[in-house]
Amino acid sequence: MIVIGGGHNGLVCACFLAQAGQQVLVLEALDHLGGGSWSADTIPGYRFDLHSVAHNMINMTSISAELGLGEVGLAYREMDPFSVGVGADGSMVRFHRSVEATVESIAEVSLVDAVSYRKFIARADKVLDALLPTIRGDTEGSPASAGAVSRLLVAGAGSLATELLRSYGGLLDRTFTTNRVRGPLAAFAAHASVGPDMPRGALFAFWQAAYHRFGQWHARGGSRALIDALSTRLAAWGGETQCSAPVHRIETSAGRVTGVRLESGERIAANKVVAALDPKLALLEMLDPPLGGIAGRELSRTRRSNVVQAVIHIATSELPPYPRGIEGDWNGLQSFVADTDELRTAWRSADAGEVPERLPLYAFTTSAIDDTLTSAGQHTVYLACPATPFRVRGGWVARRDEFVDQALGRTEEVAPGFRASVQGVAMRSPEDMEAGGRWPGAHPMHLDATADQLGGRRPTRRLAHHRTPVGGLYISGAGTAPSGGILGTPGKLAAATVLADLRDG
Repeated sequence: MIVIGGGHNGLVCACFLAQAGQQVLVLEALDHLGGGSWSADTIPGYRFDLHSVAHNMINMTSISAELGLGEVGLAYREMDPFSVGVGADGSMVRFHRSVEATVESIAEVSLVDAVSYRKFIARADKVLDALLPTIRGDTEGSPASAGAVSRLLVAGAGSLATELLRSYGGLLDRTFTTNRVRGPLAAFAAHASVGPDMPRGALFAFWQAAYHRFGQWHARGGSRALIDALSTRLAAWGGETQCSAPVHRIETSAGRVTGVRLESGERIAANKVVAALDPKLALLEMLDPPLGGIAGRELSRTRRSNVVQAVIHIATSELPPYPRGIEGDWNGLQSFVADTDELRTAWRSADAGEVPERLPLYAFTTSAIDDTLTSAGQHTVYLACPATPFRVRGGWVARRDEFVDQALGRTEEVAPGFRASVQGVAMRSPEDMEAGGRWPGAHPMHLDATADQLGGRRPTRRLAHHRTPVGGLYISGAGTAPSGGILGTPGKLAAATVLADLRDG
């Protein structure tokens, strides 16, 4: 069996297949495994995650336990508080794993919003309960999509079902009175690359309940620790990996897959192939002949917008000096998003191909909880803008320095003296992400994570069960059901589908 793509979903799939006794070869186009879950010294002496920092969703599943990843070195550090909102006036709002501790922090800026937040999380818990079976891959009886969650809840909580149809920007504006609460909640929702005015985007604000229930987690040593553990497990079960092996064609005969041809010209025969990469790339460009009929047309209509994330890696001699920061404030996501209107304006600019005049930013400083990332007395600052244009007017080569300077200036506003601590800067523009990660349009989740492209609609209804109309060809990865992100369930479900088909003959 061949798995195309050595990201975490491809490796999860390969591990479950190898664990079941199958002979598996993983082919990875890059010179290393990992995809969006990889870490490197992008600044000498400072290790940064190239994209994903927090491994939240996979820690809501049983995948790590099923594959015994903890036994081969994977260790997580909890990020608590999982988020803090840093105001330009120095004020801090802390979102702890404990709902009560969070309510107490919010009460320092608004007693009304403290009460509202407790009620908000109680409603969000119901949404989380409805989504968990799908997230975990327990598909029997689980809702097929975010839309089904609305139908599931409508009988007992009609107002909640109505809220799910709205945007998260509108939901937050109606629920809370102060931007000191709205801003950091919007930053977390935007982390899914969904804009604040997207219909049915309220789901991503309600996802806040997941951080309270399950926590937010950083892999010690960086994101690549997950990949290292999966690679070790795969090798122990007899699976193989081959990097620098880009696949050029997925070959078929008489409606069945027969193998793959690499860009080098080498052909590898296989009667089962799992394409754990962008499904549009796999089925509309690499598959020979391309997927046709209704299935092909539906896949071609799936969307990815011009709004993506840009990342700046910053080596520093100290943590960002927030004037009112206390111990723990650097553990999780640090939001510099002032309000939902700032995010709206930035999203519209990015969608139009412009760098926003005022960047909405958030930071991760995982060196605060992981001493393996750099030397003593030094720190790593991962600065991200969730509203960045992939195609930018003037091109990224011309706009890079401007973007970095603007981001450093925005950070200086909330952490006076930050610039003086900077030892080095490495930007990963959307163009860098597309080239370095082989992500069309710089989308690590391959497709927009809108409500109509999640769960049983990801990438489309016809392809959501990981099978394709081509015999022996399956799909996995961030663009397949149920969701993108560091989850692993798409890999687990693809492997389960392959094994079920083998049992059924």
